[in-house]
Amino acid sequence: MSMSGMRNIDARNIGLRNIVVADTRICSIDGERGELIYRGYDILDLVTHSTFEETSYLLLFGDLPTKEELADFTLDLKENREIPEALYQNLKNRPIAASPMDVLQSCISQLPDYDLDIQDDSREMNIKRAKMLISKIPTIVAIWDRIRSGKEIIKPSKEMTNAENFLYMLFGTKPNREEAKIFDICLILHAEHSFNASTFAAREIASTKSHIYASITGAIAALSGSLHGGANTQVMKMLLEIRKMENVDKWVIGKLERADKIMGMGHAVYKTTDPRAEVLYRLSKTVNKERQTPWFDMTEQVEKTTKKYLLETRKQSIYPNVDLYSASLYYSLGIPMDLFTPIFAIARISGWTSHVIEEKFAEAAPKPALYRPKAEYVGRYCGPLGCEYNPIDQRFTKIAEG
Repeated sequence: MSMSGMRNIDARNIGLRNIVVADTRICSIDGERGELIYRGYDILDLVTHSTFEETSYLLLFGDLPTKEELADFTLDLKENREIPEALYQNLKNRPIAASPMDVLQSCISQLPDYDLDIQDDSREMNIKRAKMLISKIPTIVAIWDRIRSGKEIIKPSKEMTNAENFLYMLFGTKPNREEAKIFDICLILHAEHSFNASTFAAREIASTKSHIYASITGAIAALSGSLHGGANTQVMKMLLEIRKMENVDKWVIGKLERADKIMGMGHAVYKTTDPRAEVLYRLSKTVNKERQTPWFDMTEQVEKTTKKYLLETRKQSIYPNVDLYSASLYYSLGIPMDLFTPIFAIARISGWTSHVIEEKFAEAAPKPALYRPKAEYVGRYCGPLGCEYNPIDQRFTKIAEG
């Protein structure tokens, strides 16, 4: 688009929706066709054939690894899972009611204290830090849940995959092959999603030449909001409030008649089914059937009722997003609701770090550029000379007299 064409677009107060702010080589989303592409590879191919480790390598380096490259990368991840002993002590001193996302955010902000090469901002060091963050975030999340639950801390394994190790540290037993595979697919599905709120926050911070820990701390803060990463938790709260299958239709219609949102339905980008939701639909169905839990059936009915009501009353088509079926899946796996969003971070760290590196080193741009948008002032105006400043005692007098 030409500069003159860009000047004709009023991008104010729309959350930058549909505004192209940068080029990227990492991820492509086609909302009309329901396609999600990581570095040229369709997400549906990756969940069928790849692993989270291989997908993380793809996102960071831009190509699928050779067998030797993947072995080295996987070994690096396994070797970096431990956190500094001081962080263990800090976690033990936190109030047990602290939010897991707040705990994770503060822990990441402390990691620069233990990075002896913090002044080295080379690409090589940022790749090293990216691998470290991919490894340590699951450890922090699992350890915090064990501490707040009064359970013995389980140290990370150097033998298991990322998916296996997290479930092992969380529950205390090694997951079976099916559980590990399902969770691994979930990590791949959540690993990347272009310029969403948290990724943009990370890139904006990176553009200031802050270190990668600052960018990821900001990304986690953005993800913690209920309109971003917290949506799947709200979906599960919705299901627990509905309670029974026979209550679904009445509950959903009542919400829609009051013009309330149904969490897990609709997306800012996709105008058709989110491809991630299709995969999570199948996984949730499988797990809920095996464990004889009602959450998949209820979720499916929420989707059907929402679609039917909006089509009949408003001629509006709506589709499930990634959060609708991930909620029932995680809950049926025994994962606490307030860990749903931290799990999002466990996966998305691969995408976040890839974007930070791309931003820092202008890998899809002519040169690095600091984000510096403008705002239109709409506040008080007292004329070209400005407002008259009154001493504080006169301000009180005026109020009293008025």
